[in-house]
Amino acid sequence: MRRWAWTAAAVALGGIIMAGSAEAAPRCRNTGSFDVWMAAFKKEALSQGISQRAISSALDGVTFDPAIIRRDSGQAVFQQSFLQFAGRMTAIGRYQNGLKQLKAHAPLLARIEQATGVPPAVVVALWGLESDYGAYKGGTYNIIRAVATLAYDCRRSAFFRDQLMGALRIVQRGDLRADQMIGNWAGELGPTQFTPSDYFKHGLDFDGDGRVDMINSLPDALASAANLMKSFGWQKGQPWLQEVRVPDKMPWEESGLDIQHPRSQWVKWGVSAVQGKLAADNLPASLVLPMGRLGPAFLAYPNFKSYTEWNAAFVYATTAAYFGTRLAGAPVVSPGNGQPVVPTTEQIQELQRLLIARKLLTGEADGRLGSQTRAAVKQAQLKAGLPADAYPTAELIERLRGGR
Repeated sequence: MRRWAWTAAAVALGGIIMAGSAEAAPRCRNTGSFDVWMAAFKKEALSQGISQRAISSALDGVTFDPAIIRRDSGQAVFQQSFLQFAGRMTAIGRYQNGLKQLKAHAPLLARIEQATGVPPAVVVALWGLESDYGAYKGGTYNIIRAVATLAYDCRRSAFFRDQLMGALRIVQRGDLRADQMIGNWAGELGPTQFTPSDYFKHGLDFDGDGRVDMINSLPDALASAANLMKSFGWQKGQPWLQEVRVPDKMPWEESGLDIQHPRSQWVKWGVSAVQGKLAADNLPASLVLPMGRLGPAFLAYPNFKSYTEWNAAFVYATTAAYFGTRLAGAPVVSPGNGQPVVPTTEQIQELQRLLIARKLLTGEADGRLGSQTRAAVKQAQLKAGLPADAYPTAELIERLRGGR
């Protein structure tokens, strides 16, 4: 799930399609037939060391599925704030169930932490968000047909060719048969919603049966999720996210994941912990403001990068990290210092057009509040003399309309 700004599981679990840092897929048109493309792909797979037996068992008879393209092309963009999204996705039922899962699987989770360094609360939070602890089965789509269709499509062909090759390697290794690879239409499978390439590269046989089965083996699924986080650079024994309070005035332009300061510097600027005391040490941290200076505030530590690698959508990554802290004992997130207004898709589009006109942003006005748009907003705020917290406001739009 990690490479996309939308999340199929979040939609299925009652969430939303969340705009993130990924660029919108370029408009293009396919040429040539699917059958010709498939024949060429089979030759490529053979040259990559995939056996003829695995290729035949997985790909013979696979046809193009136009329904997959319609699902992919029909993705709408809905703006939902961090508080709205996190409030829904980490509601009391999922939180209490998470505590039960922590207790029920304590020995397994302890072994996983010993092997990977990733704490139980982090693993269980991801499990809860990805599949509601396995209640969401990921759909009934044939994974190989789905990723073959998306690999043939011209918009993100390179990514999905990698997924299709990964699926073949899973079959060749003997982890799953092609007909067992059932999941959602975007190619993700199992209770932790792995892409085929990540499944092959980072899957762990944690139950010791000689194969990686993330669909039917909970030990394999949870240990593999932790192993993937470890591959992103997770540091054992280090924090990942901490809710903080921010003062009314501070150098807001220092906020953002691209900027780090020692915790001692944040303390000097008046940042304090919501729970306990913020240590004035040299641990590097970024000030994360999902809804700007008036909303919730967090210090994101180096381990937070694992979440943004897991999923590019900023609000999803922050929600997943926050849910991990909740299951580890942190309180419910506070609303912040004020009442930030959540911009509509139309407002973001207008803002993007204004930013593009001033050469602060490139691309098209797609209505997605991703990392590039937020960076451009910060630059516009600095030019306009506004608090540069990288969060769109009606005041900024009005100033840009007036040419200021």
